[in-house]
Amino acid sequence: MSYLHTKRNIEKNKISPVYLLTGTEAFLIDDITHSVVNQTLKEAERDFNLSVFEMKETPVDMAIEDAQTLPFLGEKRVVIVKEAYFLTGQRDEAKIEHNVKALEEYVQNPASETVLIITAPYEKLDERKKITKALKSNAEIVDSKEFDEKMTLEWLTAQAHEFGADITEKGKETLIQLQSGNLLMIANEVKKLALYVGEGGTIDEDIVHLLVARTIEQDIFSMIDHVIHRRIEKGLDIFFDLLRQKEDPLKVVALLARQFRILYMVSEMSKQGYSQKQMASQLKLHPYVVKLVGQQAKKFNERQLLLWLDGLATVDFQIKTGQMDKKLAVELFLMKMNPQENAVSKA
Repeated sequence: MSYLHTKRNIEKNKISPVYLLTGTEAFLIDDITHSVVNQTLKEAERDFNLSVFEMKETPVDMAIEDAQTLPFLGEKRVVIVKEAYFLTGQRDEAKIEHNVKALEEYVQNPASETVLIITAPYEKLDERKKITKALKSNAEIVDSKEFDEKMTLEWLTAQAHEFGADITEKGKETLIQLQSGNLLMIANEVKKLALYVGEGGTIDEDIVHLLVARTIEQDIFSMIDHVIHRRIEKGLDIFFDLLRQKEDPLKVVALLARQFRILYMVSEMSKQGYSQKQMASQLKLHPYVVKLVGQQAKKFNERQLLLWLDGLATVDFQIKTGQMDKKLAVELFLMKMNPQENAVSKA
């Protein structure tokens, strides 16, 4: 079941007796876990009826025993089994003996008073194992994988509504861009933005720009965009602002090189027919970030990108060998970037 569908069910108090949360997006696993706890237990009940067991430290038998215990001073108990590595092919370096058979039997007949949450924050589970098959047959499984662009936009709308606010399409796009698709950072910013606009207010692009700090990676992206559109002064303004923030010019050189490499790889992968999702997976980037990079990559030819990468390598060498002042070296590089080269048709 998808994260968004499960989240809506939890909000409607449709709680499953057993959850298996898998995937590598830690924020989504934590969010579902917290939502179940908040919906199931009152604050005063949690000291007695909420238990967390780390599988790298505690046998799963103890968690099952706790799950079979009646709640104390409440109607429900929540038991969280964290990092169930025995669902994968991983070896047990801690040498903990887990009675997986007990878990297998429990999920087939779970206690009605208990909600059991099992987290397996891994990309793949071992489908051959009986316990994995038992969970797939009896638990509500939530695959906490990275959102694509559509799901990110839908999730962001839901996040804003949760805090009593609306958010425009442009506002969503700008926020995703500024936070490079990081869901945890976006969620924190939405809460702040919603408080600013108030109940029933609308978060738009201007408010996002006003309240959300830009990352250095986003500044590098904008710097390149200004330079290739012949807005050299604005590009230099961003560089000088980074200097005022005590950023080292050598770090700027490294980030410029990283951005040009990403642009080159996206350009090449697009030619080879890779989808946006495939590129995001290969490059370890959010799909929306890949979309933005792809739009920028269309303004370059591969020859120019390789020339700039070579130029940055020279700048790096000149700075590190003391041949040039590092601030001046970056300034000259930005001023020498020839945007007219972009007009050359791609080979």
